[in-house]
Amino acid sequence: MRTLMLLVTLAASLCAQADWTSYGGNPQGWRFSDLKQINTTNVARLTPEWIFQSGVGGRWQSMPLVFDKQMYITGPNNHAFALDALTGKQVWHYSQPAPKGVNYCCGQPNRGFATHGDLLIKVNMEATILALDRRTGKVIWETVIDDYKKGYSATVAPLVVKDKVIIGIAGAEFGTRGFIDAYDIKTGKRLWRFWTVAGEGEANGESWSGDSWKRGGGSTWITGTYDPALNLTYWGTGNPGPDLNGDHRKGDNLYTCSMVALDPDTGKLKWHFQFTPHDLHDWDSMGDPVLVDLTVKGEKVKSLIHADRNGYYYVLDRTTGKFLTAKAYTKVTWADGIGPDGRPKLIQGQDPSEAGTKSCPGMGGGHNWQATAYSPQTGLYYFNTTDGCHIYYKTQQEFVEGLWYQASTVGAIATEPLTGRLLAVDPTTGDIKWQFETVSAPTAGVLATAGGLVFTGEKEGYFEAFDARNGKLLYRFQTGGTISAPPVSYLLNGKQYVAVTAGSSVMAFAIR
Repeated sequence: MRTLMLLVTLAASLCAQADWTSYGGNPQGWRFSDLKQINTTNVARLTPEWIFQSGVGGRWQSMPLVFDKQMYITGPNNHAFALDALTGKQVWHYSQPAPKGVNYCCGQPNRGFATHGDLLIKVNMEATILALDRRTGKVIWETVIDDYKKGYSATVAPLVVKDKVIIGIAGAEFGTRGFIDAYDIKTGKRLWRFWTVAGEGEANGESWSGDSWKRGGGSTWITGTYDPALNLTYWGTGNPGPDLNGDHRKGDNLYTCSMVALDPDTGKLKWHFQFTPHDLHDWDSMGDPVLVDLTVKGEKVKSLIHADRNGYYYVLDRTTGKFLTAKAYTKVTWADGIGPDGRPKLIQGQDPSEAGTKSCPGMGGGHNWQATAYSPQTGLYYFNTTDGCHIYYKTQQEFVEGLWYQASTVGAIATEPLTGRLLAVDPTTGDIKWQFETVSAPTAGVLATAGGLVFTGEKEGYFEAFDARNGKLLYRFQTGGTISAPPVSYLLNGKQYVAVTAGSSVMAFAIR
């Protein structure tokens, strides 16, 4: 009987999703694996199968792609590797040092490849996009996205939609004007550009005073999602520039701190929703736009769910952009809820000041860039949050092209250190169903699986698995390095693996 059950389980696994071929796991961004060999009953036996030591320092925030028995992963500082997915042995290594003078905000991370046929597509730090031959790692084409001397840089994992590859850009802290681009996947030719900062004479250009739109920020450094039925791609946008001083950019500053829905064929804007008008706290809204169908207030809706850095969880109608509901998931002192029109009800006295103003959440959020997960099995949405506050200072700064342009700073509160939690949220209401507290602010992304598990990691190096229904900690392994990336799962030779980057290493786990 036991043998029969094992054979049935194996057969079911072989019919499940064997590969991991995109940043979000599927176009909707669920980061859910329907593999279930590793489950709540046996995850305690999870063991490292192999460890690949990259030898590359820096911030490893990359999520590997796994298919055709190989693993493809990008690293910091314009590195990339192909590995044997069974053994971790290196197949090839790509490296192209960034030119001197590339300015960047927060290290030189890269968040992963996209794939199409035999091509692997990635961005390089100096704001280029390139395609590699997945068999050899050789460059097939490379295109300049924009001028890094202006402050642009690129860290995003590309999104493939039909015959196009769509990317975002980084650099808002340098007074750049953000955008979303689409390129011909075969040639690298740019096909369209959507500016995430509305310019003079454009729709919503009046949301910027004077010529402040030219330095408006609005970076797009986390991968969007795609609904093939609606033929829309969704991207979150970052903070306006300068970050914490809005004196010279009066108005709502569209389309910063927003969600935008674009026609992927043309790049035309179909709708937008702004989470934080005239942001003064660096609360980027570039986090995951996850696409799920929900019943909200008794009506079935094609929804977009999003945990914003401003401390609120949102549900939007992804067809129209209509605001449906929002709820705070961490301590919020800057707003007294969200109105029926989707705009925050501001609390006076929470803006940055020369003397310093305590406001919550802190500058990093709430939930930041780390990957989230949705499980159709439990119906829950999983994400990490940083809990705590900062002192926000307002300063003055003249703009110099290509140089840091934040006109602001924040200070930690010594008696109130930042902490973190892993949350499981009912996506229809925002109600927290369970939570797991961590000592430090979160660094890693999340993976949900059909085995009833949620995987994530911690700054201190712990790789963990939780019961997806109740949050019980079922497994913990000390990897020896900070985990700053989302795990993935794949099937190889009939065996399920879970892989994650930790420190400067890639680790694959399985049941023995």
